[in-house]
Amino acid sequence: MSLVSIRAYNDADVERILDLWRAAGLVPPPNDPPRDIHQARTRGAGDVFVAEFNDRLVATVMVGREEAQGWLYYLAVEPTVQRKGLGRAMVRYAEKWLQARGVTKVLLMIRNNPGNVREFYRRLGYQAEPKRIMSRVLAPAAGKPSAPAQQAAEGPR
Repeated sequence: MSLVSIRAYNDADVERILDLWRAAGLVPPPNDPPRDIHQARTRGAGDVFVAEFNDRLVATVMVGREEAQGWLYYLAVEPTVQRKGLGRAMVRYAEKWLQARGVTKVLLMIRNNPGNVREFYRRLGYQAEPKRIMSRVLAPAAGKPSAPAQQAAEGPR
């Protein structure tokens, strides 16, 4: 895969990016990938990079930064070209972008999944942090009322 080129995305790439992310299972609710792509660049603290091979989009990674910390998101490699170094190349490209902007530590979150994602990142030098992430969804998914709103609509029981 030596003829792969990595570059920042452009608007014409968005549908191909979304197709790859869907195929990779990276868009579970409440993620809103089109919003995430738009915000990565418009907020001025991130970007999305794509890898192309023979005019085919084969990998992506999104980066973001907050002060001296950087984040990796949406690393995806098309299944037909996995295990050829593209994931590693995308991570290293993102790390260089972050480092050039003063980032001294890169973070990422990994969903619980049956794949070997943790081992992939461990081989790249990443290690587990002694932290637990907690979250709370504040807005319901489009078209679905939140539990309190649903209860209010149904009235007292």
